[in-house]
Amino acid sequence: MEGDRTAYVPKHAGRNIFPCHGLFNRLVRFAHQSPPRLCVRDDNTGHEATHLQLMSDVLALRQRIWSNLGQDVRQALEWKQEVYIAVLAPGGYEYTVAMLAVLALGAAVVPMTVALPPEEALYFVKKSRAAAILVSSGALRLGLALERLIRDQNPYSTFSCIPVGPSTFTRCLHPSELIISSDLFLSDNEPGVVIFTSGTTGPPKGAVMRRGYTFDGALSVADHYRITQEDVLLHVLPVHHATGLGIMFFPFLISGALIEYRSSGFSPEWTWERWRKGGLTFFSGVPTIYMRMRRYYEQTLSKRPDVNRYIAGARKLRACLCGTSALPKPIADFWTDILGKKILLRYGATEIGAVFKVEYDQWSIVPDGSVGTLFAGCDVKLSEGNEGEILVKSPEMFSKYLFDPDATSAAHTPEGYYKTGDIARREGEHYWIMGRASVDIIKSGGYKISALDIEREIMALPYVAEVMVVGVPDEEFGERVAGAICLKDAADMEDPLSKLTVDRLRQDLRSRLAGYKMPTMLRVIEGELPKSGTGKVVKKVLGPQFFPSNYRTLAEVQVWSPREEQSWKPKAKL
Repeated sequence: MEGDRTAYVPKHAGRNIFPCHGLFNRLVRFAHQSPPRLCVRDDNTGHEATHLQLMSDVLALRQRIWSNLGQDVRQALEWKQEVYIAVLAPGGYEYTVAMLAVLALGAAVVPMTVALPPEEALYFVKKSRAAAILVSSGALRLGLALERLIRDQNPYSTFSCIPVGPSTFTRCLHPSELIISSDLFLSDNEPGVVIFTSGTTGPPKGAVMRRGYTFDGALSVADHYRITQEDVLLHVLPVHHATGLGIMFFPFLISGALIEYRSSGFSPEWTWERWRKGGLTFFSGVPTIYMRMRRYYEQTLSKRPDVNRYIAGARKLRACLCGTSALPKPIADFWTDILGKKILLRYGATEIGAVFKVEYDQWSIVPDGSVGTLFAGCDVKLSEGNEGEILVKSPEMFSKYLFDPDATSAAHTPEGYYKTGDIARREGEHYWIMGRASVDIIKSGGYKISALDIEREIMALPYVAEVMVVGVPDEEFGERVAGAICLKDAADMEDPLSKLTVDRLRQDLRSRLAGYKMPTMLRVIEGELPKSGTGKVVKKVLGPQFFPSNYRTLAEVQVWSPREEQSWKPKAKL
């Protein structure tokens, strides 16, 4: 920068010196607080750490990473070129140290799930051109397998697997030893975090979030939910996806709050017990989590004499958040009764962040099913006025798809709006999500039907535990409305239903749905609907699986006919 003092003085860098950036400036200030405050509690390992310990370990791991990088990668970092380093760890203390160490190096971090075989994980490493991978103690075997696969394909590669564990709980530095560089601020426009999409329409794409996502973007979320240093978040969601990162990890971290991780398989029993113990103020889940917790409550807790202790624990939470997919009304109503307030809904996507949110203190006036109002600073329009595809320009949206300029360009309209592929409607200032244009909008007999609207009505039936509604290709109607339904256990129903027919389903929906919205196909699924790693029901996969092109030959698929319905109807008494 011409004329700036940094052009005339030596670079201000060293082992104990953090780059000048809002994220590290903030964390170093927290590390100076006396007495020290906890910032991480890892329920998987029993470890706890203060900001001072965390920042000491970040510096130790950064030094270890640097010593393991090839000369070409070090030079790229010196020249402030794009460098990507992967992190293979579940939510926990090692994950937190690894994420910050990569960012403190000036590189972009690529968080990855540990629930992958090496050959599948290899895709993410190669797609991001990762220079190294940092691995938690429990993922060391997978990390070493990845290193072997990379070296087998390219014997000259300097890619390395670096364990995080040895750089945790190192000597805790004195606060005065934590220094912020006097060099130029790291640019918020450069890559900071790569979040891979779910890949339901092809191979997963890496959405590159700018470095500003880690602080200013996080601050906007923290301000919205009024997160403070007194808050304690129970983090049970995947930490390599948008919600776990952009709504939970960075916002609570830069607020000085305590993040309590529980990353093993989700347990409704454990979560209810943790709520009962108290000391938590925030919880974030997906609909599947809230469904399972309701089921455990109805099957077990509601029958216990101390059930009020669990309700009291739940009501100590300042807020419960929900995103990722729609929250059915019966589930939402149950939690409103339990919590004494509504779960705070939102709508967003990996590429754009959350653009519709329910205000923290406005939940009581938000209409049922609405995902709230437009978030501050966002430019959003619906393709057909008050309804249509959600088109977005937002301050925290992604910069590009990793090494894929064609996909980046194709994702936007000629005016530069990101095409979400989601359909919404607006009434006044509030928005409702109607679903994905590709799977949740069913075109049947000339009508455009929202699958989510049908799912909400089916979920209100007393015998339904879960439902997925999809369109199935049909020569006559264009698409048929098909429902895959999981029934509640008999013990959870006042009037147990042992068998459900498509005709019975239609009769029970007759007062709730217009005739053209009625399901004409039904498949009853045992247990639960299969879910993705983020708790989503992936309709693009399950729709063709449950209702294949030869569905008429499958005994499991019921197809409605008007004649059979007439024969089923109960006869009137004379």
